[in-house]
Amino acid sequence: MKYLTQQVIFDLDDTLVHCNKYFDLILGQYFELMSEWFGEYGGTTAEFRSKQVEIDVQTVSSSGLASDNFPKSLIATYRFFCIKYNRPADPYQEQQLMKLGMSVYDQEVEAYPGMVETLDTLKQDGHALYLYTGGDDTIQQRKIEQMKLDVYFNDRIYIRQHKNVEALENILSTHSFDRKNTWMIGNSLRTDVLPALTAGINSIYLKQQNEWLYNLIELQREMQQSVQTITSISEVPPVIRSAALHKNHG
Repeated sequence: MKYLTQQVIFDLDDTLVHCNKYFDLILGQYFELMSEWFGEYGGTTAEFRSKQVEIDVQTVSSSGLASDNFPKSLIATYRFFCIKYNRPADPYQEQQLMKLGMSVYDQEVEAYPGMVETLDTLKQDGHALYLYTGGDDTIQQRKIEQMKLDVYFNDRIYIRQHKNVEALENILSTHSFDRKNTWMIGNSLRTDVLPALTAGINSIYLKQQNEWLYNLIELQREMQQSVQTITSISEVPPVIRSAALHKNHG
């Protein structure tokens, strides 16, 4: 069957490969340490969690998706409770937290079920595939290499520290994208869906069960209506196929 060629842009973390669950794993270890250090003062995991999330979201909003944001948020939370409980900050403990936070990037990269089949199908259907991810160059490149994703994306890979409306607009306007037939697929309402809709391209929202708070924003009603929501990467090809067929006959 002949499909009208679509340009399909994929997000990487928590769209094609697991990411968030590793942060949760490290946070679990972090809250154990914090309870050990501050439990006697009455500090609770719920308090530590809510302060860490608040600091994390603030940091990312101002400085983008830099890899040291996460460990820095652990240390900033630690310092907040040191001040609160009038306990001097220990440089050794801070060093421990820096190491713990950075260790999240050493985790083995793991594909979501259906990733390979989805990319294979879209490639066979003749669509042009692009990868657009946020974060540090070296860390994201390592994931891309480990997953052998260049087989699908070749040099059509964009890594940006700030993943927002401007960054996407810049990619779309410096390459020949036909916006009516371009799709952005990702798990973040903030960094994938909203920029895509603002730029006038199609968007598929991959809704994950446990989403990072930073990614969750409220979309305006008319925007909500133009987003296709799915819960598994395997749902992408049917959506693209039906659009590519529909437009072919249109």
